[in-house]
Amino acid sequence: MNKFQRGISIEGVVAAAFLLAIFSILGMKLMPHYMENKIIQNIFIALANDPEMKQSTIIEIQGAYNKRAGIDNINVINYTDIHIDNTNGSLYLSAEYEVTIPMVSNISLLLEFNPSSE
Repeated sequence: MNKFQRGISIEGVVAAAFLLAIFSILGMKLMPHYMENKIIQNIFIALANDPEMKQSTIIEIQGAYNKRAGIDNINVINYTDIHIDNTNGSLYLSAEYEVTIPMVSNISLLLEFNPSSE
């Protein structure tokens, strides 16, 4: 008769639960910033594809971004941080920004984002 038990031990369950908790916390801290970056990129694409914006001045484009960012509650970058290239009837918007996320004590994560209208 085979008396060897099979399955996961209590230590394995605790280790798996700990890893699951760590990755869940990490995901909950990171996801809002990635979602915010996607919203900024969608604003850039919408502005670049808007026919009215192609003939607008840089100040008007910045104002349009400010309005859309206000609606979506974007506070990471403002209109002065946007690089605007409006030449030959095509509009290109881009930005570079960093987000620092504190994790535990003196450990933090640095996220670098480069949204653009491409």
